[in-house]
Amino acid sequence: MAKEPPFSLPPVVFNPSTPAHRRHPIPGPGASPPPAFAPPRPSTSSAANPLPFMSFDIPAQSNSTPPIFTGPIGGSSASFEDEPPLLEELGINTRQIWRKTLSILHPLRSADPSLHADADLSGPFLFLLSFGLFQLLAGKFHFGIVLGWVTVASLFLYFVFSMLSGGRRGDLDLYRCVSLVGYCMLPMVIFSAVSLFLPRGGGLIFGMGMGFVLWSTRVCTRLLAELASSGDEHRGLIAYACWLVYMLFSLLVIF
Repeated sequence: MAKEPPFSLPPVVFNPSTPAHRRHPIPGPGASPPPAFAPPRPSTSSAANPLPFMSFDIPAQSNSTPPIFTGPIGGSSASFEDEPPLLEELGINTRQIWRKTLSILHPLRSADPSLHADADLSGPFLFLLSFGLFQLLAGKFHFGIVLGWVTVASLFLYFVFSMLSGGRRGDLDLYRCVSLVGYCMLPMVIFSAVSLFLPRGGGLIFGMGMGFVLWSTRVCTRLLAELASSGDEHRGLIAYACWLVYMLFSLLVIF
């Protein structure tokens, strides 16, 4: 036996008739039917601006002209013509590098130690880069080896001077020692360029290599002995150490 619900539900009546406020008047004969959707017309306040949520009001420009800055930034009276060159600001003296190069380039003329008293690493870096490029043309990638060997050679020569002079190194410090070893690489750079046109494994390239090694050894020994306080007393040992250093670079070129 089915149980009756505890409350009664009112009946739902569906009236198919349309409400009076939603009814459209019946058009007369010859009249067009009303549109399905008629958007609301804008009010008079929003007639000038069809998008009332966006403001298109552009403020009136003032007649005053913006200030014109004729002077340089910072208020200084100097101009760009008075600025020093970029290389000079970086501490690269191209004239001094050229004079140092010419002092080493002549094999029979002694290099001037006063020029190399002012050490720099721009010239040595240029020579080492040229040496690596010539080796690259020969099919050898030795950039890292060259930089590493020059660093180790400079430390080796600096240690030799420290042991020979007993702490009296004069004007020779590690920075100046690296500069001298790098500048005296110029004969090795020339040998690396000439070796591109020489046959490999012949006696000619060995003879020329020995000549360029003696050239670099002579120049480097004189410069190191002049800048060190007790270099003249141990010139032979200094020359032997320099000969070992540049012999390694010549073997790098030959083989």
